[in-house]
Amino acid sequence: MEPKLKAGLWTRMALRMADLSGRPGMVLRRGDDDAGGILCLLRGRDGCTVLTQTRDPDGNLAWMRGTGPAPVPEAEADAYVQRQVDRDPDLWVLEFDTPDLRPPFEARLL
Repeated sequence: MEPKLKAGLWTRMALRMADLSGRPGMVLRRGDDDAGGILCLLRGRDGCTVLTQTRDPDGNLAWMRGTGPAPVPEAEADAYVQRQVDRDPDLWVLEFDTPDLRPPFEARLL
């Protein structure tokens, strides 16, 4: 099981990696610095996808496509994000401009 990073530290790392890779990102919503969950909204040429932070059965960080395997329209992605924020007030929401809808940070997708 890998160590758990605080959410605020992880978001700064992801934004820095995105900047270095030429895929800019920004914080849409600031959550709890220590234990907040994280959503990553990826905006691309063919639509959007939302990655939801989760853990695999061994407790390691992983991501799943909350909006499904195919890109969705921007309004559908925004509605998904809003539903999640309504349920979890500690949630972080990051947005990245990724033409190919690939995360600009190291991410194992389930």
